[in-house]
Amino acid sequence: LYAMRLAHHSADPDLATRGASGGPRCVAFVSDQCHYSFLKSARVIGLGSDNLISVGSDSRGRMIPEALEEAVLHAKSQGFKPFFVGATAGTTVLGAYDPFDKIDTICKRHGLWHHVDACWGGGALLSERHRHNMLGAEKADSLAWNPHKMSGACLQCSAFITRHVGLLAKTNSAKAAYLFQPDKLYSDLDVGDKTIQCGRKPDMFKLWLLWKAKGDVGMQRTVDHCFALAAFMAERLREASTSNGAWELVYEPSCSNVCFWYVPERMRPFKWESATQEQKDEIHKVAPLMKNEMQRRGDALIGFQAINGRPNFFRMVFAAADTVREEDIVLLLERMAAMGEDEVAKADAEARRSAA
Repeated sequence: LYAMRLAHHSADPDLATRGASGGPRCVAFVSDQCHYSFLKSARVIGLGSDNLISVGSDSRGRMIPEALEEAVLHAKSQGFKPFFVGATAGTTVLGAYDPFDKIDTICKRHGLWHHVDACWGGGALLSERHRHNMLGAEKADSLAWNPHKMSGACLQCSAFITRHVGLLAKTNSAKAAYLFQPDKLYSDLDVGDKTIQCGRKPDMFKLWLLWKAKGDVGMQRTVDHCFALAAFMAERLREASTSNGAWELVYEPSCSNVCFWYVPERMRPFKWESATQEQKDEIHKVAPLMKNEMQRRGDALIGFQAINGRPNFFRMVFAAADTVREEDIVLLLERMAAMGEDEVAKADAEARRSAA
């Protein structure tokens, strides 16, 4: 929201006084895998969902730079004013990192604001081992990060960073005289007039306290552990796929997201590349059945999702997982497999009763 607002006002300086009517038709670009907050923000700032253009992603869920530039050129040919590109570090479902370097080159070529939504995957910056995922993000005009996600800060804790000094105040300031006197003590520390709201909780104190307690090494260790757990789980799923076909990876992991199917015994073998439509329709029903039972038992809350034409699959996300061990994953998968067989058997029996 802050990034789109700053970019919009930079592209159309008279917007704050004139309003949206009568100005240029500004358009923004985001990946088809982006977080839904971009859509909400487009509505809140008055841009409108019709002016938020979705750009295609590759087989790993990363924005395709060539598709972005094609969309920008097409918008210009229609007389629109491109002004903003929202890239993502760690997409919600697949955990993909967009190619920030290439996106930034396009943004600079066309004079667009480059924002990186690093709310989920930005924690990789804290890790020497995984920082390469964020290569090019340092060139962006702005970046958002949620330490309450992978780093485990108390909800909520969000950071917004922009390289444009003074632009937050220029865009959002109302200069309320009874609050923001320039001659009061510590006025340089009062950021209230830079924000959209006035009163707010001190989110950054939570981050300071967390970092003070854990230190640089501890913050890095948390991130590395999340990635390591995802890698361990993915390897267990690959082994099971080869040995008995009980589990199948939907995508190779990015960030600490692991996307997978449980394949009940009667549905094996299941391989996405060779599956019939009937097999895909059957596997589509499995994850909701299992998730409902896990939730009823109070066992685990693992989300499921259908995306990119793939039937429903589980999405395990390791966030602030300092206390999670590899053994926990092994035991979880065992419980899930047992539940999967039970729930599918119940559903099959119910289907037979209904047919009779």
